[in-house]
Amino acid sequence: VLENLEQTIVSGFGSLESQQDFRTPEFEEFNGKLDSLFFNDGQRRIDFVLVYEDESRKETNKKGSNEKQRRKRRAYESNLICDGLQLEATRSLLDDKLVFVKVHAPWEVLCTYAEIMHIKLPLKPNDLKTRSSAFDNFNWFTKVLQVDESIIKPEQEFFTAPFEKNRMNDFYIQDRDTFFNPATRSRIVHFILSRIKYQVRDNVKKFGINKLVSSGIYKAAFPLHDCNFSSPSEDLSCPNERYLLYREWAHPRSMYKKQPLDLIRKYYGEKIGIYFAWLGYYTQMLLLAAVVGVACFLYGYFNQNNCTWSKEVCDPDIGGKIIMCPQCDKLCPFWKLNVTCESSKKLCLFDSFGTLVFAVFMGVWVTLFLEFWKRRQAELEYEWDTVELQQEEQARPEYEARCTHVVINEITQEEERIPFTTWGKCIRITLCASAVFFWILLIIASVIGIIVYRLSVFIVFSAKLPKNLNGTDPIQKYLTPQMATSITASLISFIIIMILNIIYEKVAIMITNFELPRTQTDYENSLTMKMFLFQFVNYYSSCFYIAFFKGKFVGYPGDPVYWLGKYRNEECDPGGCLLELTTQLIIIMGGKAIWNNIQEVLLPWVMNLIGRCRTVSGAEKKAPRWEQDYHLQPMGKLGLFYEYLEMIIQFGFVTLFVASFPLAPLLALVNNILEIRVDAWKLTTQYRRMVPEKAQDIGAWQPIMQGIAILAVVTNAMIIAFTSDMIPRLVYYWSFSVPPYGDHPHYTMQGYINNTLSYFNVADFKSKSKENPYTELGDYTTCRQNYLLKCLHLISRYRDFRYPPGHPQEYKHNIYYWHVIAAKLAFIIVMEHIIYSVKFFISYAIPDVSKSTKSKIRREKYLTQKLLHENHLKDMTKNMGVIAERMIAVVDNNIRPKSD
Repeated sequence: VLENLEQTIVSGFGSLESQQDFRTPEFEEFNGKLDSLFFNDGQRRIDFVLVYEDESRKETNKKGSNEKQRRKRRAYESNLICDGLQLEATRSLLDDKLVFVKVHAPWEVLCTYAEIMHIKLPLKPNDLKTRSSAFDNFNWFTKVLQVDESIIKPEQEFFTAPFEKNRMNDFYIQDRDTFFNPATRSRIVHFILSRIKYQVRDNVKKFGINKLVSSGIYKAAFPLHDCNFSSPSEDLSCPNERYLLYREWAHPRSMYKKQPLDLIRKYYGEKIGIYFAWLGYYTQMLLLAAVVGVACFLYGYFNQNNCTWSKEVCDPDIGGKIIMCPQCDKLCPFWKLNVTCESSKKLCLFDSFGTLVFAVFMGVWVTLFLEFWKRRQAELEYEWDTVELQQEEQARPEYEARCTHVVINEITQEEERIPFTTWGKCIRITLCASAVFFWILLIIASVIGIIVYRLSVFIVFSAKLPKNLNGTDPIQKYLTPQMATSITASLISFIIIMILNIIYEKVAIMITNFELPRTQTDYENSLTMKMFLFQFVNYYSSCFYIAFFKGKFVGYPGDPVYWLGKYRNEECDPGGCLLELTTQLIIIMGGKAIWNNIQEVLLPWVMNLIGRCRTVSGAEKKAPRWEQDYHLQPMGKLGLFYEYLEMIIQFGFVTLFVASFPLAPLLALVNNILEIRVDAWKLTTQYRRMVPEKAQDIGAWQPIMQGIAILAVVTNAMIIAFTSDMIPRLVYYWSFSVPPYGDHPHYTMQGYINNTLSYFNVADFKSKSKENPYTELGDYTTCRQNYLLKCLHLISRYRDFRYPPGHPQEYKHNIYYWHVIAAKLAFIIVMEHIIYSVKFFISYAIPDVSKSTKSKIRREKYLTQKLLHENHLKDMTKNMGVIAERMIAVVDNNIRPKSD
């Protein structure tokens, strides 16, 4: 039946099968124009290319399966021709098994679908005067950063309106061949390809090029690049936009220049254009944050010598005489406080007053960034004509294929088809939510595994690393058990994170496909929320553990708290866990940036190199444009989704935990400068051209960033309050260094370390051993926790605020502890309210759309309506004049004398 249908439909168009075995002699005519973008006749433009492998020439020929694929392909191509598209098949010059089907959309097809898709097209040139910028006086300074307008010429602006065939005369049509630009032509053709059916079975329609490619019936489907990236086309009519993008955007020598956003949008579409606009704006704003972060870091560096509490830790007469309790039950020794001298010096770099200033600044910075981006986004919506884009979006082909239930629309009172009933939708939502919750629990389980590793391996490092009690061993000086555990756990955590990312990606896609969102925007937003939720737990859980849980619930040496009833909870260094959190951030953030950049550069380059090696050596240089593009890498179904996800995760590191690492914005700035050019190089040189898509904004990523910005205020306030040692130092300085609690006559930080370490009598350990209680370490004789029969006189110290042994409330929290807790809570409340108040004021004071942009939008809308109305009146007047002339002629004929 399909073959008869094909013969009927294809009548007058020629058989594709007959073209497959025919190496067209017309190909020799443009043998010197291998970058040609036209059919063999040189007139019809190639809007899309379909590639398949000829089953009859495969080495392993499975007759039944191949015949089914051939029938589906024939039916599909026949339906394409029936829908008005024109096809031309050409066999590959490099591999005779490959067949390239070139697709051309005639004028009538373009007009029909432009109206269906509500595509906005030019009415007349836009002659509105743009307002001068406040920075026009600095053009001499910024000119070197701008794109050379003599190379990339500015696009002419037009008033636009949704296209209508019956009002074609209203539109600015000077040349039918250029009225629809290549990006619009490709978008229309892809719209058609995604909705043409190829099989109907059991009243279920199967259609769309995506399913045909995924099932192997076609090898690829893509629009063409307009030329080679390294050299302009020999065709004088070619705009060479790919070459210009590579030269002025992707080439390393253009790294300092601004991005040619208008050309990016024209060539790749608004969706890719808005991504690079957002990434560029985010990078510009990071410059300010990086400068302030470096200033705060330098403040800590230059004030390092004034860090009194670090000096006390390193002082042999203070830290060298303080004996600390073991941090595990059996293998861990007693140790002297000055062992942590080097880590306390490093901690002074980050745990300073500059950290507090920077945390407050970043709370304001992130609000400024989001608000100013909204304004910039509104300007791009106006400039790129996407203000009313939401009305244009169509349902996904996968959604339309499942619409089998007929219901009555409450608004139109007409029948419409939906994929499932309300009850079915509730079931799907419940199953999807359950699956998401299950996988989040699985992520948390992996985090718990890392925690168990930390708890167990700490004992090993405590036993294996040198145990010089005086801390003079060069290895022990820089590699303490805490530091060794932190570094190895961070590395293992990073490896697990990268492995789990691969699994979670597939799981999130499966869940979203089962959910079946209606539009592509709904699909991407749903997938975005799931993937970000997975990645949020995956990347940030270890940081949250170190910042807010490690060392917080440890009890005291005589009554420690155990994890899972077996592992003793980890303790922080005497200076807190801030340095460990900084280490974790550096490893994960730096490792992720290095891994992603290597993957983005090497993976497509190696894959393309392998593809070229499989072909005849040097033959790719003589291949036509469509074969050269076929051997490039496909971009993938999700497009720039992973690029957004990478940057949003980085945005979280920069904002959520910036109080522990002021240099995070600087690392992000350097990474983003490289990221922009790496992504540009990848798109222009290593990947096939993507189907241009419309986009009004960055989608669900905007509310995600707003949520991160709100959460960042809380996390940074809690890091300063609970993870760093700033609040206890301030409480000591203002209250406990002077009478009635202290002995100093004036405010000072002297004695702070001794005041923050509580006393413990080793006789109060619960477990005792009959083995030798002494361990000789140098000239000092001490005893371990479990060897207490002969050394019950030893008094050791531990990090906490508790009453000493012999006190009526021994080992209970003292008054200093409650002062510190009250100060921490007060600090969090005050800091949050101040920053949230400033954020609210900034959000209120800065409108999302600037006044000038609003005026331009209203003015253009008014002029467009006026233009359409005037043209409509002209048409009516013209028609009325014709009717009047005809009526007069009829009247004249009726009253004319019969003799005449």
